[in-house]
Amino acid sequence: MSAFPAETPQYLLTIKCPDAMGIVAAVSGFLAENEAFITESSHFSDADTGLFFMRTTFRSGGARFPQIDKLKAGFALIGDRFGMDWVMKDMSVRPKVLIAVSKFGHCLNDLLHSWRSGQLPIDIPGVISNHEDFRDLVEWHGIPFHHLPVTKATKAEQEGQILSLFRDSGADLLVLARYMQILSTDLCEALSGRAINIHHSFLPSFKGAKPYQQAHARGVKIIGATAHYVTRDLDEGPIIEQGVERVDHTFTVDSLVRTGRDIETVVLSRAVRWHVEGRVILNGTKTVVFR
Repeated sequence: MSAFPAETPQYLLTIKCPDAMGIVAAVSGFLAENEAFITESSHFSDADTGLFFMRTTFRSGGARFPQIDKLKAGFALIGDRFGMDWVMKDMSVRPKVLIAVSKFGHCLNDLLHSWRSGQLPIDIPGVISNHEDFRDLVEWHGIPFHHLPVTKATKAEQEGQILSLFRDSGADLLVLARYMQILSTDLCEALSGRAINIHHSFLPSFKGAKPYQQAHARGVKIIGATAHYVTRDLDEGPIIEQGVERVDHTFTVDSLVRTGRDIETVVLSRAVRWHVEGRVILNGTKTVVFR
């Protein structure tokens, strides 16, 4: 049984830096000196990139535990010493997640349910769509719905509106929950590391329209989904999570689609959760995920 009440504030520290001896000792020693009680800690040394990654959660362990701002100031010395890219934050502050959707609502509905039931620790300042289909659903949840139709001629203006909504709402993450528009290079770069997409895992085999019909015609035996960060290279961003299911000759196109959507829902939910919990750290074209 935990020695601390459930409401005791918890804090998160994530680190990426060049690998070196003594990093774990320096971090754990600093936290111990400040009477911080470590509740979870994971680290990984990547021999390919020479980088070190660490995720640690902690809470107050005694009277000498300082305010978070003072703790950050003290840790900055260690960060400078090891050349760290680090973040320390209060986990009670819920990340703001803006959602974009088009005409398929399975992923949106799952995220809304998880949020409303308290299973996903986020705030949703709004839902963006280039169609009106899900206005009633979104507004029933008490969330602002932003209809931003788009054409080739208005794409730059529409993306400007998306970026403005992201910034004005204080959003930390944009989730493309089957938002069927290709984001421009400018928007991808503006939201680098802060936008997650979900798609089927047939790529690059079955590109374009109706991938499940193409897969059915070829008699595939495995289907799946991939959640990844959005980059200027279409559907090639750093992968956060993937899922697969075996299928066989009895599957129709409709049953393939149903199964695929179920996988998309689970995979996107995991990716969003892991991101907002600080479990995902970018590692070049890959990710480190502390599950």
